[in-house]
Amino acid sequence: MGITIRPPQAEDWQQWQDLYAQYAAFYQVESSQQMRAKVWTWISDPNKPFYCQLAVDKQQRIVGLIHYRSMPSPLRAAEVGFLDDLFVAPDARRQGIAKALLLALQREAIAHQWPCVRWITAHDNHTAQALYQQLANKTHWLTYQMDPSL
Repeated sequence: MGITIRPPQAEDWQQWQDLYAQYAAFYQVESSQQMRAKVWTWISDPNKPFYCQLAVDKQQRIVGLIHYRSMPSPLRAAEVGFLDDLFVAPDARRQGIAKALLLALQREAIAHQWPCVRWITAHDNHTAQALYQQLANKTHWLTYQMDPSL
């Protein structure tokens, strides 16, 4: 495969933000450079429990990313992991990169002593779900989102 999974470095900004813009477009979410710059500051802040790992090929091209964070779980009285974003460049798919990123997240969960990592995905993202079912258990929880202006 020839892929390295590693944390981002300052010089990764341009490639990371280009890939993250593709991720937003995939989910049809409006994205701006200002928004991406804000997320990059979260990633770069050692005091913020928001993390990133990148999949980098032999040519030093960033071909995948995963963003995750620590989240309180009151019923466990513990911090757990939450996976926010996982994306692989379209021309780099079907090479095991998403799985490698998830396995890196599993190692991070062990390092952080999180008892679990949770995430949501689109109900029609069947390709991703096929991978997730190899590495995780589907829960019975449904996700709701409230608009505070209602």
